[in-house]
Amino acid sequence: MARHPTRNVFPEEAKGFSVPLSEKCFAFPSIMIASSNDPYADIHYSQLCADAWGSSLVNIGERGHINAASGLSDWPQGRAWLKELIAMSMSAS
Repeated sequence: MARHPTRNVFPEEAKGFSVPLSEKCFAFPSIMIASSNDPYADIHYSQLCADAWGSSLVNIGERGHINAASGLSDWPQGRAWLKELIAMSMSAS
């Protein structure tokens, strides 16, 4: 697995997030939400992370970097995935 995002545009103020990521499977249910055109980590990298962590990957298409500035606003679909994750966690315990 690529151990950290390798895009040249990765912002200087976020360099702490570029440390090698764990490749261990999480001990809890997880969902990774990713954009197919995130300027900091391509969808292939996101899929590698999801696979390593045992997470399901949801590709939301071309939405850029998913953050407060992405224009998703209240994002009802994001809330639905959160509810799904909570339900998965409750049934796993």
